[in-house]
Formats: sequence, C-alpha cells, structure tokens
Amino acid sequence: MIINHNLSAINAHRQLLVSNSMGQKSLEKLSSGLRINRAADDAAGLAISEKMRGQIRGLQQAARNAQDGISLIQTAEGALNESHSIIQRMRELSVQAANDTNTDTDRAKLQQEMDQLAQELARIGDTTEFNTKKLLDGSYQGTFQIGANEGQTMSVTINDMRSFELGVAGNVKYTETVTPSGTTDFVDGEYTIDGTDLKDANGNVVATTADGGVTWTSSANSETITFTQAVDSGKIVIENGEATGTAEFTNDGLEAGSYTIKYAAGASEIVDANGNVIATSTDDTNFVDADGTTVLTLDAAATADMDITVGGADITSQSAAGSTITTVNNALDTISQQRSELGAIQNRLEHTIANLDTAAENLQAAESRIRDVDMAKEMMEFTRTNILQQAGTAMLAQANARPQTVLQLLG
Repeated sequence: MIINHNLSAINAHRQLLVSNSMGQKSLEKLSSGLRINRAADDAAGLAISEKMRGQIRGLQQAARNAQDGISLIQTAEGALNESHSIIQRMRELSVQAANDTNTDTDRAKLQQEMDQLAQELARIGDTTEFNTKKLLDGSYQGTFQIGANEGQTMSVTINDMRSFELGVAGNVKYTETVTPSGTTDFVDGEYTIDGTDLKDANGNVVATTADGGVTWTSSANSETITFTQAVDSGKIVIENGEATGTAEFTNDGLEAGSYTIKYAAGASEIVDANGNVIATSTDDTNFVDADGTTVLTLDAAATADMDITVGGADITSQSAAGSTITTVNNALDTISQQRSELGAIQNRLEHTIANLDTAAENLQAAESRIRDVDMAKEMMEFTRTNILQQAGTAMLAQANARPQTVLQLLG
C-alpha cells in the first residue's frame, strides 16, 4: 500500500472532470437549443450550416425584393389605370368633335378639355414615382435581384407613357398681343385667317400677308399688324386697339404643358412650370434637349421671353377630329400593351416569391438538422452525465478515504 500517489482518487477525479465537461456541454446545448454552439462542437457541420444560413437569408431577402418589385409594378400600373381613363375621355371628345352638328365655338370648348387632359397625362407621367424613381417618363430600366446569388435577376423596362410619346400632344402655341400701326382699318372684332387673307365676320378681306403671317397689311391702306412669330392660321382678335394672334409651331418633343422661353442672346432656354430646363438654344431659334434632339424650332429668333403652351391633339375641325380618333386609338393600344406587360411581370413575381419561400423553408429544415439539437436525445445524455457526476463524486470520496486504512498498520 502507498500513500504518496492515490491512483484511485486520481482516476476518479479524471473521470469526474470528464463527466462535468460533458454535463456542461449538455446544459449549453439544452439552454441554447443548438447542437453546434462553437466550431469545436462540429467543425465541418458549422461550415456547412453557415453556408446554408447565407443561402437562407439570401432567399428570404430575395423574396422581399420581389415583393418590393410588385409594389413598384402596382404603382406604375395604378397610374396607367388613370391614364387609360384620360385616353378614353379623349376618344369620346374626338368622336363628339367629329360630328358636324358642332360649331367652331363648340369645338373650341371641346379643345380646351382636350388640352387639359393632355397636360394631366403628361403630369402623371412626369410625377409617378416609387422611392424617388420616375416610372412613366421612359427613364425606368430596373433590375430586380430575385435570387440568393449573383446573376439571379430579372430586368424590367417601362416605356414613356406621356402625352407626346402617345401621340396626343398638340402643336406648340405662342399667343402674342401687339398694337397695329393704325386702328382705322383694324376695328375691334374677330378675324379669320384664310390662307394669305384676313377676313372679317362677313367674309370680307381686310388684310393680306406676303411673309407667311408675320405682317398683315390692310387692304385699304398701309396700316399693318406685325407679330414676332408667324400667325398663319386660326383667328386674330382685335380689341381696344390691340391685336391678339396665336402662332403655332410643330411640336418635336415637348410634353403637354406650359413653358417659358427664357431669352438670352445666343443662350435661350425652354423652362417648364417647375423651373426645370427642358431645352437650350445657341441661336434663339432651334431648341434641343439634353440628348441633342430638337424639340422646337421657331419661325424667327426669339428676342424676348415667350410663354408657350402645348395642348392636346387637334379636334377643332371635323377632319382633324377624325384623325385624332385614330391617334387616340393607337394611344389606347399602347397603354393597354404596357399594362398587360406589367400585369404579366406581377404574376411572375408572385410565382417567384412562392418559389423562394419554398426553397428557403426546405433549406432551413436541412440546416436545422445540422445545427439544432434534438432536445429529447440531449436530455437523455444530460441525465446520463448527471448520474455519472454523482457517482464520480461518491467514488472520489471513497478513493480519498482508502489511504486512511494505513493508520491501522501504524497502530
């Protein structure tokens, strides 16, 4: 018998330490619900689990991305629903104006509503946004990340749904009031332009033009009405010694609305109602936008600020209204096509979300089998280690007591 080394106690102590360590790990797993709490628990399992977690969270975020995409599509499609209503009303006005039971005055009133509708159509296209991104002005080209990995995307493009692109924006009009060189021949009243003749209400020619409508010279003497831009169609109204005429220019790219040509010699600008610069000119005649596309060409160079307007398609005559019916029909088809595409994209995204949710759920189940603890099984292990701890403690006490038997030999 030896007393310097109590091998029984040492062995019991070592076994007790092992049981305590196993018990601590079981307690950790039971309290956290995880089988792997640190890399040492299962190094390979941890690596696989973390990779799966990255995929799971990526799939869940992709599903949220797709839902955001649906919200964007719904915003655009909702605005186009109102655009559709506007176009339908435009068609109704065109059909009404094409009926020759209407007088010129009637058609002028119908044209006023047409102009307002075209301007509202342009405003909807300019202001419809999602998270500050404009949707209906032709600038939106988006890419939706609808997968957990690079390249798992879909592209969405929304065409320009404003009045000019739809073909329902009218010509550019500039209304100018000037003082005739004399009022003897130009008495107050409304005069109609017929080619190069200016006729009064009775059909009498009171003035003619030889320069396309800039200068109208009295048929009786040399008195003139001189505009800065050619007034070559429509009417000239003289009231209180002032003549008012409207010059029209071909609209090459301006949306329906109100604009101001801010004159600056050799550097004039077209500015919209919000102060945004739409186009610029280096010769005060030809105006180009940021892309270098000509949007307006004046008959003569601007020499001062000019307020110009763009209304709707022309319905001021039977023939013009008839042509506008076809134009509006084409606009209806264009909007319908765009709405159809947006609806198809929304349906696709809904299927995408369902697929992503299913994939994330299945991958999460697989990751759970690696990472999560089986509570029942671990409780069995905890019970076993708890018994071993109690037994180990008891045996350590017994082993510590055994050397005391040596004292009997010393008696």
